[in-house]
Amino acid sequence: MAVSFLSTVPNLLPIVPASASVTSAPRYPTLAATVRCSKIEADADNEDRFKRRSILTCFGATVGLELVRSSGTFGEMAEAADLIQRRQRSDFQTSIKDTLYKAIKENPDVIPSLLTLALNDIMTYDKASKSGGPNGSIRFSSEISRPENKGLVGALNLVEEAKKEIDLNSKGGPISYSDLIQYAAQSAIKQTFLAAAIRKCGGNVEKGSLLYTAYGSNGQWGLFERNFGRTDTQEPDPEGRVPQWDKASVQEMKDKFSAVGFGPRQLAVMSAFLGPDQIATETLLATDPEVLPWVQKYQRSRETVSETDYEVDLITTLTKLSGLGQQINYEAYTYPVKKVDFSKLKL
Repeated sequence: MAVSFLSTVPNLLPIVPASASVTSAPRYPTLAATVRCSKIEADADNEDRFKRRSILTCFGATVGLELVRSSGTFGEMAEAADLIQRRQRSDFQTSIKDTLYKAIKENPDVIPSLLTLALNDIMTYDKASKSGGPNGSIRFSSEISRPENKGLVGALNLVEEAKKEIDLNSKGGPISYSDLIQYAAQSAIKQTFLAAAIRKCGGNVEKGSLLYTAYGSNGQWGLFERNFGRTDTQEPDPEGRVPQWDKASVQEMKDKFSAVGFGPRQLAVMSAFLGPDQIATETLLATDPEVLPWVQKYQRSRETVSETDYEVDLITTLTKLSGLGQQINYEAYTYPVKKVDFSKLKL
């Protein structure tokens, strides 16, 4: 009995005779190949030649070629969807920055507390257990009331108020505390950088803004902003993981930074996060021979027009710290695009 395999296969690929010529180029590139499935003879004396494996092999090859042929279309659709999601996240980030900028500009005294709030939420990270970190745990009353978080309630209140406004206008769901706390620190840093540029221009806001635009570090935030989609924890982090920065020795600070994978350089550049008085903090840090060269380096950098070394190292360090222990959800805050009902269009 003669069995033709081709007669049992769905018409996945157009079967073109070998002599046929292509008169026009296809829209998407296709793979030039031929699938040949020989006749399989089966009779009473040789039934074992009719192997199930032979059928599956031919069928798999046919389906595989069809998927390859159409992969260009699928790839373009996936790329378009990815572009839409990135645009949604970018627009959402813009609205967050606008809200935070306005809130901080109206309350500039809260900037040091916002920086410490972000750092203390980060520094609950435990490298051994991979727990803690920038997960928004500092929002819980039992954690914000700890000694190391003394004086940070005002900063948390600003974050809470900003969150209400952001969530009210969000299309992709509420923003996580873990994202918002780190973005509040970013906004605070940017405003201190801008204020420094204005001071260098004798207090002229317009000239200072131009100086920061021309020489500032705005373009260095790319990686920080891609790490957007942190997940909030639902309980406070364990106690005893964060030092009281205003009472800690330099060695205790070094030990804590070392415990999360950072050294004297990163400790020095994060001096503004370690308490309300950056000058006093740097005076203390400068007593340590390992930290002293970095303190001096960043002090010299802040005296220059661009502050490049200081700003770039600070942004790099905060970016790394703000990702400790986090699995970033790169689809967070995206939402389905509303489809157009063409049936309602009147042409």
